[in-house]
Amino acid sequence: MNEINMVPFIDVMLVLLIIFMVTAPMITTGTINVPRAGKSAKPPEQRMEVEMTADGKLNLRTIENNKVDAEESLEGISQAQLLAQIKDAIDATPGLPVALAADKDMKYDEVMKLMGELQQLGVERVGLTVKK
Repeated sequence: MNEINMVPFIDVMLVLLIIFMVTAPMITTGTINVPRAGKSAKPPEQRMEVEMTADGKLNLRTIENNKVDAEESLEGISQAQLLAQIKDAIDATPGLPVALAADKDMKYDEVMKLMGELQQLGVERVGLTVKK
């Protein structure tokens, strides 16, 4: 007999196919919605921008019609002052977006803490500023 019997091989393959078909829908995959740079819409006309420098200084800028309002810009302020200024601006203009521009050498944890505090203040739209 010089022929190979393929029946056992086909049986094993069919059993493996059935096992994979049954277990594949049960596997849960994690999904992460990661923002992409360069695909966002243009920034809002009126917004507040918080700059976080690498040495930990905070700067606050008010931007209207894509121009910085020099009179309302604050540099080197404390976090409590920053939050108070933003709270006043949110009370005056509900729905005012706030953009965070953090230095790339900043710790991720510090940026996330500030974002959390802004959301606790009632800021509805908090975004991150990125380079294209």
